[in-house]
Amino acid sequence: MELRHLQHFVAVAEDQHFTRAAERLMVSQSGLSASIRALERELRAPLFVRTTRRVTLTEAGRALLVEAERILAQVRSAHEAVAAVQGVLRGTLALGTEQCIAGVHVARLLAGFRGRHPDVEIRLRQAGSGALAEEVAAGRLDLAFAYRTRADSDQLRSVALTSEPMTVLCHPGHRLAAAGAVLTPDDLTGEVFVDFHPDWGPRRTTDAAFAAAGVRRTVALEVNDVHSLLDLVDENLGIAVVPRHFRHKRPSLTALSLKGTGEAEYETCALLPPDRATSPAARALVTLLETGGAAGGLAPPQEGPQAS
Repeated sequence: MELRHLQHFVAVAEDQHFTRAAERLMVSQSGLSASIRALERELRAPLFVRTTRRVTLTEAGRALLVEAERILAQVRSAHEAVAAVQGVLRGTLALGTEQCIAGVHVARLLAGFRGRHPDVEIRLRQAGSGALAEEVAAGRLDLAFAYRTRADSDQLRSVALTSEPMTVLCHPGHRLAAAGAVLTPDDLTGEVFVDFHPDWGPRRTTDAAFAAAGVRRTVALEVNDVHSLLDLVDENLGIAVVPRHFRHKRPSLTALSLKGTGEAEYETCALLPPDRATSPAARALVTLLETGGAAGGLAPPQEGPQAS
């Protein structure tokens, strides 16, 4: 089995099309097809179901994809490690982040990193914390800024960023706005909730907090971006339970403290693979994050207004 066979296989799996994959790899389609057939012969299993419009992975193909991506990531890390020993950081930094993550100013951090390591190509992917943790574990991302869960710590290591309580946001005209500054989950029984997809860190935190309090809730309005959530609350279509720093993004909303949720807090961190599998670029970024202060991208939750 050759590395190029695995590279070709992963490209076809990603594009779900031989022609597009061949164009991206800058190889002939016949050569790409021959490479995939050679891999299938060696593994004695079909890897793709081919149709006239696209190709999809077989069960064997799905199993191989996980290992192929991990192997290619390790090979890339080996090349980058040698370059780092020679005093030059090259290669790719594949970074993931959840939207509006607390504790780090991602754009500022990446700008600082690029200034120090201009030969490293930066790739950024935004997604929910669950998906990001899976991609770091699979080797598709070098690290990710995400919400921390106990499950993540079993297979990944983490560098803490910040921890903050959850806050209830509601319209100033909502009945809760006059109820007082402190609420419990019981006070929110029967309310219409606006929240994120279950993969998002804030949603995971809120679900866990209400489960711990023994209070059932139904998310009627589910969104995938912060501004849509704030818009819906601003129109008094529902309430939201969010990390405290979100309240500064829409000062017109009423923010109320949430108690009675045990130890539930929104904890964010940099998720990384085991130390031996961490790429030099990821190490350099974490070092910048830990030693750079505000100039390096650290951004503790603010008590005053902050940018959206």
